[in-house]
Amino acid sequence: MFDDLPPDLERLHTLRVWHAMWVRRIDTKIAAIVKRQAEEDHGRRNRPRPPEWIVELGIGARKPPLQVHAGDCYMAGQRRRPIDRDEARRLITSGLKACTHCRPDVQLRIID
Repeated sequence: MFDDLPPDLERLHTLRVWHAMWVRRIDTKIAAIVKRQAEEDHGRRNRPRPPEWIVELGIGARKPPLQVHAGDCYMAGQRRRPIDRDEARRLITSGLKACTHCRPDVQLRIID
């Protein structure tokens, strides 16, 4: 049985230490992966919902509003802030441009 192992005690101890080192490394890697997956699952479960409506903002100190978008619109720029339904309706009815891709004016049932 186990004829391929060295016959002397010194080399057997060396092999045992070497394998124990690898088992520790493997266990450390397993623990890191389990922790990362738990953090990802926690992040997925606790991710905040996207806003229902957003307003795209311009450049400058005042950052004037440029366009109203649905919260999940892919055409909204990087400068934006969430707004509620009433503010979205107010902005569109006061003349602010509605996005032509997500059509918030249609979703909000605003007729020209």
